[in-house]
Amino acid sequence: MAGLAGVSHQTVSRVVNRHPSVSTATRERVEAAIVELGYRRNTAARSLVTRRSQTIGVLGSELSHYGPANTLLGVERAARDAGYFVSVAALREVRRDAILDAVGHFLDQSVDGIVVIVPHLATLAALAELPIGVPVVAVGPEGTHTVGGVRVDQRRGAELAIRHLIGQGHVRIGHVAGPQDWIDAVARADGWRSTLEAAGLAADLVTEGDWSAGSGYTIGRRLAAARSATAVFVANDQMALGVLCALNEAGIRVPQDVSVVGFDDQPEAGYFSPPLTVVRQDFEELGRQCVQMMLAALDGLEGPRTLVVEPELVLRSSTAPPAG
Repeated sequence: MAGLAGVSHQTVSRVVNRHPSVSTATRERVEAAIVELGYRRNTAARSLVTRRSQTIGVLGSELSHYGPANTLLGVERAARDAGYFVSVAALREVRRDAILDAVGHFLDQSVDGIVVIVPHLATLAALAELPIGVPVVAVGPEGTHTVGGVRVDQRRGAELAIRHLIGQGHVRIGHVAGPQDWIDAVARADGWRSTLEAAGLAADLVTEGDWSAGSGYTIGRRLAAARSATAVFVANDQMALGVLCALNEAGIRVPQDVSVVGFDDQPEAGYFSPPLTVVRQDFEELGRQCVQMMLAALDGLEGPRTLVVEPELVLRSSTAPPAG
């Protein structure tokens, strides 16, 4: 392979192991030779040398929801870029015994580390009981001395949304919250409440949904009947879609009569009617930070126990100053 690419064996090794000190042109020649020769790296032999399996276990739940599913994709892409495979264990129910069984399964596979995408605080309590022996990184919570934490600043995201609405002149701003046993939903509700209270505004218009468009639609019908808010901050885009549908059916115009802000920025959000103003989460960056923390721990490097990804407010057509 080295002869075909016109490079040294050491350079081939660097390309195969994704070492950064290889020029783009050289890397492309070696990768072309790899394809031409049909080379496949012997990961079993490599693991004998490095004492690593090149596999990361990912413990997930609620993966049918947009946030956890895209967090998983972000982790998988970042792991692949770093030369790691991902083994996924999806929990049907977030129970202590299920979590312990999944972790035991990963340890039987000799994974190098575990990423936890289980958006419930009870998960950390279960993990704290285990002498796992490999680095563990959880998505959502603050890190502890045993489990690293990587999270999007959910409170800051809610603050960005509410400050935007206050800046447009809204004083009655409701919140369609996510399930309050979710770490992110609690943080978004806290951010909504604290930002309103800091501005001297009432934080009394809150209803809990289940993340689905159906629950957003049901809550939206109640909002349309009450007409008590001129703006609504919705904890995810799917529920915001349901709210928009209910308001439209009731003849309430968005944003002329009621402004709506969502959270996540799923790909369809810009094509809602009207296009939805959102707080955007960078799931690619979230995955990259998870894998970076994991690799640093594997290399024995000291670093922060919590890494924070900042959200971004994306302005579209669903918000405007209140009528009159």
